[in-house]
Amino acid sequence: MKSKLALLLAAAVVAAGVVNYFRPIPAVAATSSLSTQDTIPGTIPTIPWPRGGMAAVGAAGLGLIASSGDERPVSAASVTKVMTALVILTDKPLKKDDAGPTITITDADVQSYLVDQSNKESVVAVQSGEQLSEFQLLEGLLIPSGNNFAETLARWDTGSVAAFVATMNERAVALQMTHTKFTDTSGASPGTVSTPSDLMRLGMEAMKLDVFAQIVAMPQTDLPVAGTVFNVDAVLGQSGIIGIKTGSGLADGANFLFAADASIDGRNVRLYGCVMGLPTLALAFAAAKSLLASMRSNLHVRRIIAKNQAVATYATPWGGQSDLISTVDVDLIEWPGMILRQRLAAPAIVVDQPIAPGTREGLEHVVLGDYTLDVELVTASPMYPPGRAWRLTRINFL
Repeated sequence: MKSKLALLLAAAVVAAGVVNYFRPIPAVAATSSLSTQDTIPGTIPTIPWPRGGMAAVGAAGLGLIASSGDERPVSAASVTKVMTALVILTDKPLKKDDAGPTITITDADVQSYLVDQSNKESVVAVQSGEQLSEFQLLEGLLIPSGNNFAETLARWDTGSVAAFVATMNERAVALQMTHTKFTDTSGASPGTVSTPSDLMRLGMEAMKLDVFAQIVAMPQTDLPVAGTVFNVDAVLGQSGIIGIKTGSGLADGANFLFAADASIDGRNVRLYGCVMGLPTLALAFAAAKSLLASMRSNLHVRRIIAKNQAVATYATPWGGQSDLISTVDVDLIEWPGMILRQRLAAPAIVVDQPIAPGTREGLEHVVLGDYTLDVELVTASPMYPPGRAWRLTRINFL
């Protein structure tokens, strides 16, 4: 009787071991070793916002840093032409140093010039039959700020000024310029309004285009009929300024959308800003320089993740372990007080066969301001399936 019980017990143990052995191997989740949210260190800077106007500042990649807090839509004036150029270069792209197609000036273009001139607007002289390349028209639009060139480009691109303005507003919506409305192509209309933050967003987008950046950095150019024309941006080349566009002459005051290159902690960083509603362009230029100096003093570049740094860890119930390491260095442009967010996106894995070092197993999602980055993570060391002893004797694992 005892021998029978012993046999039954032994059979039960063997059966349990077999069942245990063939139970599924549990999935292993990665555990992050980084904080999900951090505040960029340092005292939040006091920015020298212009008196009597509005402003916003930002940096390439980082996006908007701050605004003066009193933004409201006012006349965009000739900064409008940045959107005109962006639409043209989107519809009819140019490569750097490519003149593009030739456009013949028509009687309608001459009439636009004469009407704008009689209204004391900013114009560039043309004559019927004159031939200008797309590049030359963009030069006349952006350097001396020819209102009539904006209308010529609009008719050439879409067939009518009204159709082109509709496209400008569609692009504004796509760029999330939520406080912007275009009613003309040049900014001569007081109904064309925007805010510093919206226009800075526009400037950042336009400066991604090599041809646009090339033109706004030119101090002057020569056109067939108009001859030598000069850039309205009188501070081009000062304080690292490489463009972008001025706007003035309307009741709401002078505007200046600007970009500048600066060395921040040994890295070249492109800075952006926009001032609106100041009494004169001279005051707008002075405000831009002051804002750029503040950004150069307070921005820093910091390495938040190093190549081969352990970002997370897989630890198996049977004693195996592998870190997930970054494949790149991650250096961020930082402004004190901003919030850095990180999130691990790594799947739970079933180690039912060996996993080699260097196997891609997830991402670290990084967000700071408008900047987002997914950092590829790979295994640092091999991972092996559980051995027979663990599979036979495990108790608490599914």
